Amino acid sequence: MSLKRLLVALIGVSLLYIGAARAEVDENYSVILMTENFPPYNMATNDKNYAREENLKGIAVEVVREMFKRAGINYHMTLRFPWARIYKLALEKPNHGVFVAARLPEREKLFKWVGPIGPDDWVMLAKADSTITINSLEQAKQYRVGAYKGDAIAEHLVAQGLEPQTAFRDQDNVEKLQAGRIDLWATGDPAGRYLAKQAGVTGLKNVLRFDSAELFLALNPETPDEVVNKLQAELDKMRAEGFIDKVLASYLE
Repeated sequence: MSLKRLLVALIGVSLLYIGAARAEVDENYSVILMTENFPPYNMATNDKNYAREENLKGIAVEVVREMFKRAGINYHMTLRFPWARIYKLALEKPNHGVFVAARLPEREKLFKWVGPIGPDDWVMLAKADSTITINSLEQAKQYRVGAYKGDAIAEHLVAQGLEPQTAFRDQDNVEKLQAGRIDLWATGDPAGRYLAKQAGVTGLKNVLRFDSAELFLALNPETPDEVVNKLQAELDKMRAEGFIDKVLASYLE
């Protein structure tokens, strides 16, 4: 056999080996998915801070489940507390992912991203009878602002020079606002509206929309690109089919 034919044969064998390896990744690869209580996107069916697999519900939970099912990728889903802990695990551990996470410039290179799954407008909410009017975060500095510890919104406020009073659960800020322990609640929309409604609180005033973000599945940076691309392709198909809009409507309307 000539040297040229030998090289061609060796290349062919190598390609077959690589293809088999990729097929093995497709069949056996499994992702540890972690989330938190962040209604209406993610929540435990029993309202606790720990749940697994079928005991989770929410907009993002339904979307992520369907996305992994269509992509044929194995996963395990767990809801845990607090957010800062599961975010750190996804950042440091291969085969781990966390959802839903705001895709921010400072986070861009920390993860591999699949999404968007849904919107997250950043707003300041006040009590229904509040007379507060503000046009900027600078003006918000004179008030007691509540936020969710470890959340992107809280981090953003700190970066802008505010000193938010943080709670371990965002729903605790509804009670603090109603009790007068904070003047403004920095939260996401639709999350804030949903949490307030669940607590029996209506009529909160949106006094400032100060930013917006899209919510994604954030995967550990060692996640194979093939896995990321498959998930993104299926999510794009689901959006085109209207699947995501139907799920959003089922929770918010």
